[in-house]
Parts: sequence; structure tokens; C-alpha cells
Amino acid sequence: MPLATPFYLIDEAKLDLNLAKVDRLRELSGAKAVMALKAFSTWSTFPQISQHMDGSTSSSLNEVRLGKEKFGGETHAYSVAWSDDEIDEAISYADKMIFNSINQLDRFGAKAAHMPVGLRVNPGVSHSHFDLADPARPYSRLGERDVSKVEAVMDRISGFMLHCNCENDSVVAFSALLDTFEEKLGHLFEKLEWVSFGGGIHFTGAGYDIDALAARLKAFSERYQLQVYLEPGDAIVTGTTTLEVSVLDVVENEKSVAIVDSAVEAHMLDLLIYRQSAEMEPNAGPNHYVIAGKSCLAGDVFGEYDFPTELKVGDRISLQNAGGYTMVKKNWFNGVAMPSIAIKKRNGDVELVRTFDYSDYLASLS
Repeated sequence: MPLATPFYLIDEAKLDLNLAKVDRLRELSGAKAVMALKAFSTWSTFPQISQHMDGSTSSSLNEVRLGKEKFGGETHAYSVAWSDDEIDEAISYADKMIFNSINQLDRFGAKAAHMPVGLRVNPGVSHSHFDLADPARPYSRLGERDVSKVEAVMDRISGFMLHCNCENDSVVAFSALLDTFEEKLGHLFEKLEWVSFGGGIHFTGAGYDIDALAARLKAFSERYQLQVYLEPGDAIVTGTTTLEVSVLDVVENEKSVAIVDSAVEAHMLDLLIYRQSAEMEPNAGPNHYVIAGKSCLAGDVFGEYDFPTELKVGDRISLQNAGGYTMVKKNWFNGVAMPSIAIKKRNGDVELVRTFDYSDYLASLS
């Protein structure tokens, strides 16, 4: 019997394709890869993903605990700002602590002195198509900008985090960034044991030159005799996950509008944040529709698409790329039913791994 919509569907075979690229990059470059849980933390997939990675990295206490308990391998702990009442617990789960500022290093560094300690450094350059996601935007709070201040604490840290990419699908662009990093910070790299370049490098995308990226990373690592880390998240799950929805009604208002049993703000929030449309395949045919959600938000629209036949109530639609930065942001806006989570196994079987009901909605509030 088909699963009731809405549900997120994660395809193991498609995950395998991305993970094979991770394997190749790690093998050729010597870099280690830790999963960025901020992008994707559906832990039912961790047994498959973790075999191809060196551990996980986090942005909060909850994520570092999840990485420790469910992912395994190295557990990197980072937060834009740790609080007094969470730092001890975070350290208890971590193998490596990365502080966002020297202020935080001063306050909590001694507590983590028994493990590798890192500092996020903001080199003032980045690659991002969106100001909202640009770590080097004006007045950014993400990392230390003053090199002289960083120089003064080098005896207390063993590594840098330089997270300056967002959806960077160009080896040339990344290499140019790395050239700038070396110009500004090369004299400090020589004193380190490791450097993380964060996430946002879209090396699993179609046509990406993994061999060239690997060569650049390996040359950097050998020049400074340090371990390189990457923190892929979205790159791991890109193209692997869909949001399966069904048509509930079709209304006419100059255009044909198909209303589905989901909501953009609740289930694909990044589309609203970055003012994008959901991906649809094949998106071809003579019948044009606006696909809209069922919430009360007037702009609850997934996008406009073409279909080979007219849509009718009960038809199922697959919204593409619903994994990275999507499932981690789902919410209970309007009390719209939360999508279940299912995994399409390599043999084609679909396994339902999580459902949500009124009790979950009730527990999300008080």
C-alpha cells in the first residue's frame, strides 16, 4: 500500500553515488571529511553515511551530542557562542573544540585544554551567491578578523576553521580563495596541526572536477604539513531526497493553482528564505500550474511548473532536493501535518522510519 503523503523520501542508491565521490576525494587528497549536522541530521541514514566519513561537526550542544551518540568517529564541537550552562556538556561529547572568537577561547579554552582546540578565523573573503549566507559579509560575527589578535593566541590552539564557502561549485573559485588564505595566513598555517575549510564546497555536483580539488588540497596539506578537514553537509545529500506530496484541490485565478498537502514555510523553509522555487522533474508538458501549499500564508508557493497531463485531486508530486537545509528546518506552522520520513532501500523497497502525529505537535509547544 502506498505511503500516505506528505513524506520525505531518501534514496539510498543516490546517497551511494555522492558517498563514492567523498571516498575519492578523501583518498586522493588525504583530507578528512566530517558531516555537518546543521545541514542534515536525519540519523536513520547515519549508518550508511558514516562509513564514508571521519566523523561529524556541529553548531550546537544538541548537534554535538547527536554526533557523538549516533554518528561516531571524530566529534567536532563548534558554536557561534557557547553559554556557561552548556560548555561542560559540549566538551564531554567532543573530540575537538572550535571557538568562534578569542573571547570564547579566553572564557572556556582551559576547560578544553585536554583536546585539540581550534579558532574560527574570518579572512575577509568568501564565495557565496547570497548575502544572507556570506560568512565574510560586512560586520560578520563569524570568526576573528584581526590577524594580530590571532597571532597572540597561537600557543593556545592547534587549528583554524575557515568556513567561507556557500554552494561553491567551482574548483577555480575555491583555489583562488585558498590563494588568498595563504597570502594572509600562511605564516600562521606553519604553526598549526590542522585546518578545516568548512562546508559549502559543492564537489558532489555534476561535472565537478574532484581530482583537481584533491590535488589543490593535497598540495596545501603538504606545504604546511597539516591535516585538512572538510565539513560537507548539503553536498552529501544533494539530489538524494524528495518531498512527496498530493494534490488536494485545483483552483483558477488567471492561472491554475494546485494546492498540495504540504506547506513551504513548514516543510521547505529555505525556499522562502532565499526566494527560490522548488525543483521539479521533468517539468515539461502543455499543462502549466502553480503548485501551492495549504497554509494560510498568501505566498505559500513552491513554484510554477509544466506537466504532461492535467492535474487532478489525488495526483502525487515529487519536489526535488528536499534533504540539505530542509529537513532540519521543518516546523509546525499552521499545525500542518508533519511529513513522515521514509528511506528507499537499494533494492527498491520503501521503509517508513518515522511518523508524526498530534502528540508531536502538542509536545512542540506548551
